[in-house]
Amino acid sequence: MKAIYKKELKSYLTSMVGYLFIAFILLLFGLYFTAINVQQAYPEIGYALGNASFVFLIAVPILTMKVLSEEQKNKTDQLLLTAPVRLEEIVLGKYLALLTIFAIPVCLICLYPLLLGTHGTVSYPMAYTSILGFFLLGAAYIAIGVFISSITESQVIAAVLSFVLLFFCYMESPIAAFFPESASGSLFSFVILIALVCLWIGSMIKNPVVTGVIAICAEGALIAVYFVKSSLLEGKIQDFLGIFNISDHLNNFISGMVDLQGIIYFLSVIVVCIFLTIQSLQKKRWN
Repeated sequence: MKAIYKKELKSYLTSMVGYLFIAFILLLFGLYFTAINVQQAYPEIGYALGNASFVFLIAVPILTMKVLSEEQKNKTDQLLLTAPVRLEEIVLGKYLALLTIFAIPVCLICLYPLLLGTHGTVSYPMAYTSILGFFLLGAAYIAIGVFISSITESQVIAAVLSFVLLFFCYMESPIAAFFPESASGSLFSFVILIALVCLWIGSMIKNPVVTGVIAICAEGALIAVYFVKSSLLEGKIQDFLGIFNISDHLNNFISGMVDLQGIIYFLSVIVVCIFLTIQSLQKKRWN
């Protein structure tokens, strides 16, 4: 894993991608920092970080689009998959390299509260709690980008899919409000969602019989719940979509709270995405 980590880190530090990612984050945060903290003399940088968090929608897909898809396109993934290295080490090495690149602008942002402190009173615990939340949010987004990069060999497709998924997570609340809270609305939404999931499962396992059984069982159970006690489905599509509201967990950190639930949530997203990435590579190894 150490060799893969060094190789990936060197590749980002010897190309424009890593530097563009760092510069883009610092530039956008700097604009909000100037507008909120300098011009308005506001002592907390949490709101600047919260406003600047949408930078991940553009920066993360660009950073992660080639991490695994380029290996597949150049067929160098076959060397990795046949090498005497565990898939966990390959994925973790690449992910930790990306996380190191992201840690560079975060470390520089850590100097901003000290800069503000020279001109007034600053709550350092609140400031660095906000930075912690910002870092965890970015780490979760990067894990999502790594997973998307593992399922396609096209860097463009990986970037577009990552942007779409991250945009959905960022705009989850308005999107959830679009769906009706009635039982019938949840039923219709879940029927479509189950169908899409089964299509994805079918493309992964290449077994129409197993896929069909899963689809029938899932759709049948959902319809049975609707006819037996439809009230159980009321508002459930909103609850389900709320699982993907990643950016909302940043708010408590911005308020100065070390949100244990938020930390667990961010770490869970990272672990799940790393696991899915490993499974995606495992499938390619067996193929």
